[in-house]
Amino acid sequence: MAGQGHTGRTRRAAIRRTAGFGLAALLLVGGCTAAPDRTDATLTGIQETLDARAEAVLSHDIGGYLAALDPSAATLRARERKEFDHLADVPLGSWEYRVKGVRHRGARAVADTELRYRIAGYDSAPVTTSRTLELSERDGRWYVTGDRAGTGSSQLLWQQGEVQVVRGSRSLVLGVGQDGKRLRALAAAADRAVPVVSRAWPSTWPGRVVVLVPSSVEAMGRLLGVPAAGYRGIAAVTTGESAPAGRSSADRVIVNPDAYGVLSEFGRRIVLTHETTHVATRAHTSAATPMWLSEGFADWVAYRGSGRTAGETASELQTAVRAGEVPVALPDDEDFAFGGDTNALARAYEGGWLACELIAERWGEEQLTAFYRSVGEGEHRDVAVERALGEVLGTTPAEFTSLWRDYLRERLE
Repeated sequence: MAGQGHTGRTRRAAIRRTAGFGLAALLLVGGCTAAPDRTDATLTGIQETLDARAEAVLSHDIGGYLAALDPSAATLRARERKEFDHLADVPLGSWEYRVKGVRHRGARAVADTELRYRIAGYDSAPVTTSRTLELSERDGRWYVTGDRAGTGSSQLLWQQGEVQVVRGSRSLVLGVGQDGKRLRALAAAADRAVPVVSRAWPSTWPGRVVVLVPSSVEAMGRLLGVPAAGYRGIAAVTTGESAPAGRSSADRVIVNPDAYGVLSEFGRRIVLTHETTHVATRAHTSAATPMWLSEGFADWVAYRGSGRTAGETASELQTAVRAGEVPVALPDDEDFAFGGDTNALARAYEGGWLACELIAERWGEEQLTAFYRSVGEGEHRDVAVERALGEVLGTTPAEFTSLWRDYLRERLE
């Protein structure tokens, strides 16, 4: 669906989900089978082993890293050595394990843990992912005998191969199995996107973006923890964890090298600007933010000043409007779901873009960003949108929908 240089198709290549994927941790607390004092000793011993392992990662100490593993676990040690080597060039600022629960019997235990890490100079909050560790005790010390993704978590980039690192002035690109020239071009494109987003989004944000480039769409699916089939035509997605209102999290733009590679230069710029907008607005995006607003705003920023006409940017919706099929309501979140009618998906994005353009033109760009922030501060979707429409724009949901439908006719007929 990407790569033809068509703005409607480019839009479908700029899709992301609002919720975090594999990077969001599901915390598990297991029951323990021993007496409380024994449980406390086990928990302490396991945490000490993991603390030493974390310190070895940060100090690039392969001996210390392997020392946390059971000496007899040859397969695990070989795999972990590879992962350690794959991480060599990643600029880690922190790396820690938090034990959330332990189930043990005798000298064996299973620990539900949370791995938390930051990339130095880029992450204002840690990325968290759950890991399930199997351990055994020997001579009063706990050793790791197994390490796998916890429930709800997915594969990590360095588990896919050696991570190549390219530093831009405002970006960090981490790739696996990619040509260095392609990664440098992505860093340059991301560097250009950051100031474009900052000019459109006046709220404070880190002004940096981390881009992950796996080797294929299948590898992208493993990073997201979802089937790759639904992402074959999607050029990039943005993942991130929810954070308290007004606070940013550690977002990642994950590029599908197959779909991104066939986009035109214009299409690539639109995709990276769209995704960078999601990074910038994350701190003010919440469960109360409807998809039409979050996706529409990201497209509004990306297409702002592009010189493209509404018909070029919203070709699928223009076809519908000219056929007399003007939408009766703003797009629902369900309209943005992957795997369905791609034309309907495009119309949802186009409708959201035109809703944000309507606000910018009728009320002003400052009011558009104020509206976005106001909605994100709410707790309940309908209440938050209605309140922001009234307090920021001085209108109602019914009036705004009517204005939007008229605007579609004006811009697309």
